[in-house]
Amino acid sequence: MTRSPTRLRCAILGASGYIGQHFARLLGDHPVFELTLLVGSDRNSGQRLSDLWQLSEECPPAASDLRLRSVGPAEIARRGVDLVFSGLPSGTAGRVETELARRGVDVFTNASDHRMDPRVPLLVPEVNADHLDALVRGRGARSGLIVADPNCSAAGLVVALRPVWDLLRPRAVHVTTYQALSGAGLLGVASLAITDNVVPFIAREEEKVAAESQRMLGSVAGRAVRPSAVPFVVHCARVGVRDGHLEAITVEARQRPSQGALERAWMRFDPLVGHGLPTAPHPAIALRSETDRPQPVRDRWAGSPARARGMAVSVGRVRWEAPYLRFFALSHNAVRGGAGGSVLNAELAAERGYLGRGRAT
Repeated sequence: MTRSPTRLRCAILGASGYIGQHFARLLGDHPVFELTLLVGSDRNSGQRLSDLWQLSEECPPAASDLRLRSVGPAEIARRGVDLVFSGLPSGTAGRVETELARRGVDVFTNASDHRMDPRVPLLVPEVNADHLDALVRGRGARSGLIVADPNCSAAGLVVALRPVWDLLRPRAVHVTTYQALSGAGLLGVASLAITDNVVPFIAREEEKVAAESQRMLGSVAGRAVRPSAVPFVVHCARVGVRDGHLEAITVEARQRPSQGALERAWMRFDPLVGHGLPTAPHPAIALRSETDRPQPVRDRWAGSPARARGMAVSVGRVRWEAPYLRFFALSHNAVRGGAGGSVLNAELAAERGYLGRGRAT
């Protein structure tokens, strides 16, 4: 990708949270973005990020001594920040992100507030990069860009489906998710509620997975996105796993390609090759031949090069009995379905020259 001699200055909103810390892990030594500001609550203001760190991965040196600041959109814009990565909770994020964009700051958000806004790209670069192009062309010249990362289960789901979508021409997609505790944030789920248990309900999750997947697998019509009409039938459960969302997927197909053609489509799926996006995994999908894979403990960190660890989606237990394709997919909910997805979105926007337009005017 084309890089300017000076890295773009970025901030993290909600920097002490689980997704915020993954943002810091990915941005601490990023070649395109320079981490200059950590935004947190009044309670954490003034504390160093390293003192609040809870990930098993190390806090990067460039971020460890940064102190959290409780500042609003006006102050963030005054500090010369080019873009923000938002790990704010849904319900809180929307107002802050809208105000930042109004002030010319580009926003890459993990929250749900803007995902179904028809003016905002809901983006997974390997799946629907053309949506970014279409919606950026229609935005106001003096506003910052808002780009939304999808629901953490939907992110892995659409990556797994995209290579075989046109081969199958689905009539319907049935999905059951087995979602990790970290999908509920640092506080997770009360230990006595999840120990020796599976919780078959996550509020509003099934609706999000269905609607967001249909939007991302939809088509561009002028300066708008027309969602796919293929129905998604979704069940969501919380399981006692730290990281990694496992999904059992059944596609009812109109067409009947060979299983070999489907497997080749997964293995060859690498639409971002040659773009030089640092966080893009190559290939995007790890196809497993073992009968008992993918598994969260063994496969959640799939992806190479090193900066793209956790960004690949693992696909396995493929069974093709026409018209039904059945398989499992696994993705790291906090990386591919969280901070890493948003960082990759920003890398794509930077490569295409979409960043900084609001500030420049």
